[in-house]
Amino acid sequence: MNAKKRLLFFQRLQQANPHPTTELDYSTPFELLIAVLLSAQATDVSVNLATRRLYPVANTPAKILALGEDQLIPYISSIGLFRTKAKHIIATCKILLEQHHGQVPRERVALEALPGVGRKTANVVLNTAFGEPTIAVDTHIFRVSNRTGLAPGATVEKVELGLLKLVPEEFKLNAHHWLILHGRYTCKARQPLCWNCMLADLCDYKQKTPMPGTGV
Repeated sequence: MNAKKRLLFFQRLQQANPHPTTELDYSTPFELLIAVLLSAQATDVSVNLATRRLYPVANTPAKILALGEDQLIPYISSIGLFRTKAKHIIATCKILLEQHHGQVPRERVALEALPGVGRKTANVVLNTAFGEPTIAVDTHIFRVSNRTGLAPGATVEKVELGLLKLVPEEFKLNAHHWLILHGRYTCKARQPLCWNCMLADLCDYKQKTPMPGTGV
């Protein structure tokens, strides 16, 4: 995909959704951090169901730490890997209180030092909570970047570096959300909805997806 197509690509996404954001429910950076920790191998819908039960009871590091692992588990037990995630959340809360005055750090190194927080989670928090122009490459962004030819790469790291290099500067802040939403609802894994895609003429993907009920 050349520079002209990339510009049109993001202009169209912006026109369709000028203010994109995460579909995770949160009201503070800490709530977002916990939601993203829970979202590994889980859907945003399932995470939101869990946090809607948890946050009215405990939505700060001190309150969750006071709950303890055993009392935290029932709130998140509907989510995959909930026991491991509970351990990470409790350990994270302890570190936030002991080292960061109960606040979520804005520095990548400090974020990635938290249990269960890798580069992708750190990127989500930096972008969504703090307005940094980072791009967290999840399965949707990896697929869209490769399928469309936007920023192809064999690994998550290569795709992230490609996007940071190739996405026009004015679109970097929101690119993360646009690409996730496009991958989630249009450029789907098994059956991309090319017939209903605003970006189809800019895309390198050659398969023509039939319109439902037409066979065409």
